[in-house]
Amino acid sequence: MKRLELFEFEDFDWLPSIIRSGVTNLIIVLHNAMGTSKVISKLILEVNKKSNFNQIIDLGSGSGGPMIDVINEINESDEHKKMNLILTDYYPSPTVIEKINNGDFPNVSYQISSLDATNIANAPKGLKTMVASFHHMKPATAEKILHSAQSNNQPILIYEIAKNTIPTILWWLLLPFSLLVLVLMCLILTLFVRPLTFKQLLFTYLIPIIPIVYAWDGQASIMRTYTFKDVESILDGIKKEGYHWEVNDAIKEDGKKMGYYIMGYPEKMT
Repeated sequence: MKRLELFEFEDFDWLPSIIRSGVTNLIIVLHNAMGTSKVISKLILEVNKKSNFNQIIDLGSGSGGPMIDVINEINESDEHKKMNLILTDYYPSPTVIEKINNGDFPNVSYQISSLDATNIANAPKGLKTMVASFHHMKPATAEKILHSAQSNNQPILIYEIAKNTIPTILWWLLLPFSLLVLVLMCLILTLFVRPLTFKQLLFTYLIPIIPIVYAWDGQASIMRTYTFKDVESILDGIKKEGYHWEVNDAIKEDGKKMGYYIMGYPEKMT
């Protein structure tokens, strides 16, 4: 398996919430700039043609990421069939829950109770999604997530914005330069964060903890991302008749590749 089990600061409970949210804000800006929501929306509508559903349950949602924009894109594209989005997390943040559930987010809610992505039987019915979070899972956990979707006959769509294509030794050699590039990128992206708070500015420009965390996590996530062969090796151990798996490049409207997806759905809904 090419994937490396590196750490990301985001995985640690001790990471201060202000730093975590600061990095998350940058990721949201990046998703918006790259048009991630349109790519994911297109994929969800493709799954919907093969496995009918009217509800999306996002796993490992964190602060929501691009999924709120995704559900708006979908509902604006088809006025006659509105979909609901339920955000979930293993460690749901009370602050985020309050923001989403008490805010003006049509057709969106955040589940208060914890949801383990490896046990989809406990999740509400509908399409399960994971956006840029699957790479955080160790192989054994990743297999459990895929197997759980399949064994419960539930459709699932996993999207990763990065692809692990660079040779490992080259990644290590270029790491100092790559980290510098991401730090500089962080300084620019911060200007587009909304709302832009004093704490975000403080821990970006005066005490640059956010740029360091953003840079390392961004680089580490590349090598933690499962390659097509990695995913296929996991699927080889769980595939069964009656459930279809597809692993492929994600394509933007202009025809350019942007990340990849893992799509699974029952061939005959029961």
